[in-house]
Formats: sequence, structure tokens, C-alpha cells
Amino acid sequence: MPELIVRSLGQQPYLETWEAMKSFTAERDDHTKDELWCLEHPKVYTQGQAGKAEHILAPGDIPVILVDRGGQVTYHGPGQLVVYLMLGLTRRKMGVRELVDVIEQAIVRSLAELGIAAEPRSDAPGVYVGDAKIASLGLRVRRGCSFHGLALNVDMDMEPFQRINPCGYAGLAMCQVRDFVSTASIVDIEKRLVTQLVSGMGESTVSYRKGWES
Repeated sequence: MPELIVRSLGQQPYLETWEAMKSFTAERDDHTKDELWCLEHPKVYTQGQAGKAEHILAPGDIPVILVDRGGQVTYHGPGQLVVYLMLGLTRRKMGVRELVDVIEQAIVRSLAELGIAAEPRSDAPGVYVGDAKIASLGLRVRRGCSFHGLALNVDMDMEPFQRINPCGYAGLAMCQVRDFVSTASIVDIEKRLVTQLVSGMGESTVSYRKGWES
């Protein structure tokens, strides 16, 4: 298995990143190294393939983008850690359900390190603390390769979630790491979550990079 590349990208515009994901997936071959892209987005709503317009209640000045991932509508903004998993699932002999489990359990373990008891739900992808959702998942698989990924609320303005039915559920409570750990930071959470994702995927060779450098 070729080495895994983990990119720490800071804040990136959504549309350009989505286009980069699609291009990466379309152009890769059996020798392309898998990558994790860790980043934040400016304020944006994204509506997945199962999304319905009526779940976007009052977007106001926040743009709405229709995307090709699974799932419903969600919000991205500064202070939310997004990790896109650009993985060759066929090469890894990994199915989508297994990948979802790896992601959810990595989030659970990362939060447990901070003393936050979280868990996934069998009826709705994502990770919850009590009845409140702290992380969302949305994936797409094309040519046996995954893209899109997870969004973990860390230290952000939560108000925009009130303008939608998150993940298609009216009144779904949302929470973030800062609600439980006042010193929560994107930098710290990114390191913890990447470590747990790498562990869950059974990786032995990892290359960490800043930005888009080759």
C-alpha cells in the first residue's frame, strides 16, 4: 500500500475544493497515493443528493451549493474541522459501511481523549453527544474511490444551523467541542482526529504536508 498523505490546508473556499476533489478522483490510478485533506470552509450550506429544498429555512446571505455527496443539508463555517478522505476503497478492500465505521469511531476516540462521551447512531450517520449532533458525515464513491468526508464542530458560530433542518431533521440539536472543553482549538483537534483516523485505517506510512505542495 502506498503511503498516505495528510494535508493541513487551513481555510479553503468550498467550490474550488469540491472541484479539486472531483479532479483528484477522476485522474487517479492504481498508483496514486491516498490523501486526507484537513481544512475549514467559509460560511456555506451544502445540500447533498438526498437533500430537499424545504430543509433550508432561511439561508440569508449564506450561499447554498448543491453537491454530489450523500446526505442532506448541512452547514460549514470557520471553526469547524472538515476532513475529506480521498481513498482508493477497492485497493484497500474496504466497503463504504466499513469506512463510515472507521470515521465515526475515530471521532468518538478523539472526543473521549477530551473527556467527551460521544457515540454514533445506527439510524443516522454522524456522531452525537447525548441528543445533540457534534459531527456530520457525507461521502461519495466513484470508480471505487471515496471523496467528501466528515465535519466536526469545534469552535464556531452555531447560529447558521438554526436556519436549516440539519441533516433533514427539524429541531435537531447541534453542539460543538467548545461546549464541553473551553480551550478547544482546531489545531489540537485536527492532530487528534488525524491520529485516530490513521490508526483506524491501519496505516503505517504517513506523510504530513502543509498546503497543496506535492
